[in-house]
Amino acid sequence: MRLPRENIDLPEDRGCLQWVLVIPLVLLYVPAAFSCWAAVAMRPHSPYDQLREDARFMGNFSVVLCLLGLLITITPVFRRTMGRWWFAVPFLIATVAYFRAQTV
Repeated sequence: MRLPRENIDLPEDRGCLQWVLVIPLVLLYVPAAFSCWAAVAMRPHSPYDQLREDARFMGNFSVVLCLLGLLITITPVFRRTMGRWWFAVPFLIATVAYFRAQTV
């Protein structure tokens, strides 16, 4: 006779696990948000200004960081433990950064 398997996803354990899992996401999304802000804040004056390339680089860098965060977020451990709003944060940042990089 086989014993019933104990559930490893106990509700009282999710709080601590969420705090542990949020660390890599914050380490990716804070620089992504800063580089997105920097890309939006840069105002090149002429078509040949170096700030145009810098803003494009910062926007693309922000998109790459957000994609890395999304790759981490779609793993089963994160999907089970974290809420769905963690998908919205990188999507919003990446959308703003992408449009800024394309419209500089």
